[in-house]
Amino acid sequence: MIRLGHDPSPTPELPVLTGASTVLARAGEGPWPRYRIVALADLGGGELLAAFDGRETGQDVPDPTGLVQRRSLDGGLTWEGFETLREADRAGRHWYCDPSFVVDEPAGRVHVFHTHAKDRGVWDAAAGTDDADRDVMGSAVSTSTDGGRTWTHRSVTAVAAPPALIRTAFPTSGTGLRLRQGPRAGRLVQPFAGWFLAGEGTGTGTTDGEGTADGEGTADGEGPAHSESAADGSGEVVRSFVLWSDDHGESWHRGEPVGEDMDETTIVELSDGRILLNSRDHARGGHRRIALSSDGGETWEDRGIDEQLVDPGNNAQLARRFPEAQPGDPRAQELLFTNSRDPFARRLGSLSRSLDDGATWEPVGLFEPGNLDYSVVQPLGGGAIGILWEVEAREIRFTRLEPEDLPGE
Repeated sequence: MIRLGHDPSPTPELPVLTGASTVLARAGEGPWPRYRIVALADLGGGELLAAFDGRETGQDVPDPTGLVQRRSLDGGLTWEGFETLREADRAGRHWYCDPSFVVDEPAGRVHVFHTHAKDRGVWDAAAGTDDADRDVMGSAVSTSTDGGRTWTHRSVTAVAAPPALIRTAFPTSGTGLRLRQGPRAGRLVQPFAGWFLAGEGTGTGTTDGEGTADGEGTADGEGPAHSESAADGSGEVVRSFVLWSDDHGESWHRGEPVGEDMDETTIVELSDGRILLNSRDHARGGHRRIALSSDGGETWEDRGIDEQLVDPGNNAQLARRFPEAQPGDPRAQELLFTNSRDPFARRLGSLSRSLDDGATWEPVGLFEPGNLDYSVVQPLGGGAIGILWEVEAREIRFTRLEPEDLPGE
């Protein structure tokens, strides 16, 4: 059970965490003027991929945006130069943003979900499934079988957002899952946020390997800095859902949505195989929203507000610290969470830890004592962790923290 606890102080006296740190991108340097929206993947053997938006202006799509990445071969201690993940089509005005990794180790595949925009962003995108429609903002997945050195791209717009239900949707940036426990072990899961028509919110869908659907589909959107209120007079409600695949990403299926005033979400597999979903609050009420799934993301139980987790309405990240730990091993219940630990402002980048599958949380320390935007946390083996985050719109930083860098270890 997820226990809804008491609100901790938003500004506790927390230690500043220091480890081996690198600036991976800085405004005015490299292939783009600005960088935002982070994703991080561990490919095994010390190889990491960090992906993020390259932006012409720093603003959301439909301003020019493409996807770039950097690679480490030694667990994040050093990094190679910029690589292109998906290049912006400036002549045709096709833009790509909001990367999220789903690593399928047994298949030797890496998937990156992202947004595909043309002339409209999340607030004014039209419903529809035609990626040639310049008013539709779509979803795509890029797949690599060589560790992210080359990519193939295809659309999942049709399955992600059927227009009878949803005006627009987008994949949440950061990291998805490969389930390890229970009858759905091996399932790939990627979270989404969708702008549902009022009174709607059910229905599932599927795509085959070509990205076609068994029903209608619609647009997708993006996630850099959304959300004023779900009750914005548009007749729309923001809900969370996932796309899942049981065939290594050949086909994708849409689960049922959950909640109202959800938004960008992060998901983690608990020690018993359930999925915990943790969302920024679209209404910006100062805490995180949570839900649980016992069927691999097909359906959800809305658990409301988790008052233990203070948050201003910013994207965050959950992870299991020891993903290989088996049920019954206490380490299997240890979760990590990075976010902005302030109810009103994007500041105080905090690492929190749960030792009981998210029932209770304790703050560990600050990886960013100043202002920040999105963050992602990734276990690196042996208890070490990597954190990738945005320092406002100025820099993208990575730090590797060893167990001895964490208080109480």
